[in-house]
Amino acid sequence: MITRNLRHLRLFLAVAGTGKLTLASKVAHVSQPAVTQAISKLERECGGALFDRTRQGFFVTPRGEALVGRLRRAFDFLDPALADVSPRLKLTATMAQLQALNAVVETENVTLAARRLRLAQPTVHRAITLLEREAGRKLFERMSFGMLPSRQTAALSRAIVLAFHEFDQAEADLAEFEGMEVGRIVVGALPLARSALLPQSLVAFRSTRPRQNVLVVDGLYGELLTGLRRGDIDVIVGALRQPAPIGDIVQEPLFDDHLAIIAGKHHPLVGKTGLSRETLAAYPWVVPRKGTPARGQFDEFFDGMNLPHGIIEAGSILLMREIIGASDHLGCISGQQAVAEISRDLIVEIDVGESWPGRPIGLTYRKNWVPTKAQSILLDLIREQANTQSL
Repeated sequence: MITRNLRHLRLFLAVAGTGKLTLASKVAHVSQPAVTQAISKLERECGGALFDRTRQGFFVTPRGEALVGRLRRAFDFLDPALADVSPRLKLTATMAQLQALNAVVETENVTLAARRLRLAQPTVHRAITLLEREAGRKLFERMSFGMLPSRQTAALSRAIVLAFHEFDQAEADLAEFEGMEVGRIVVGALPLARSALLPQSLVAFRSTRPRQNVLVVDGLYGELLTGLRRGDIDVIVGALRQPAPIGDIVQEPLFDDHLAIIAGKHHPLVGKTGLSRETLAAYPWVVPRKGTPARGQFDEFFDGMNLPHGIIEAGSILLMREIIGASDHLGCISGQQAVAEISRDLIVEIDVGESWPGRPIGLTYRKNWVPTKAQSILLDLIREQANTQSL
């Protein structure tokens, strides 16, 4: 674990930027021994030298270069948000204070924030009070239902989360120099990815990285996108949105998927070909939720006529499979998911006279995201698996 002492991390960047202890101490307005002590402590925590010491000055090692990149990104998030609240906070705010502020923003309550941080309530209250004193302004509006952050405070909270994420990424990068697998990869999985693309990729990843922790988060697209933009999720795998919903994300297409109409093995339409929309509309359906690309294509398929009656909206392939297997319902699902279920002889694809347009499946990540080595390995394996599925 690297230090979460913001002052020490800033001193490290000052030495990396100037190449001299004396210049760094002047820039940071501290003594040279204080700079030396901070660098030595940081090197012990990082497991090796961050600088090559020469007569010409201090030059970052590969280990130091990895840390420099992450810290600069972290402070690029943090410093503008601190300055927007008050220029003094860049010099005075501590890691503990920022953790307290973020917890209060997210819980809107000091007591709940203290419980989340496993601290005493007066400790969190004191941290907020000191921040407000340094800022010379109130950071929260005290309401009867809780504490409401100001616009600048809410923006600072978002920056804190992204900066802390970079600190975590720094630890993962530094662990690579010791051959260790540190940290956790968080993948947001949309329906198609859960049943086809992601499982094979994770199996291949585990053989390469046997100890790397991976968390797969299921959820609705909007929830996953919020987590992605906050830094809680590293990458989303699944159907892309056209156009992209917001400009601070990147959508990387991997292949086009085509929807399929499915039914239970004993459905009356099994074995029939070239079925018309009118015939299909006579049956009840299980379809994806409104707002998803798949549901949009389903609605467009029946454009110009009334949608079928008795629609059940569900995002779970397991629920869809059980319903159509026990009734005359038809299902609308990703072609890739249908292949996986059909191969197990659990469902049957219905022959429709019209073809579905393709919809892009791929990766979604933050525009300014720089993956760790482990994350890059997993992304490459997902790309390879997607290439296999699209053949």
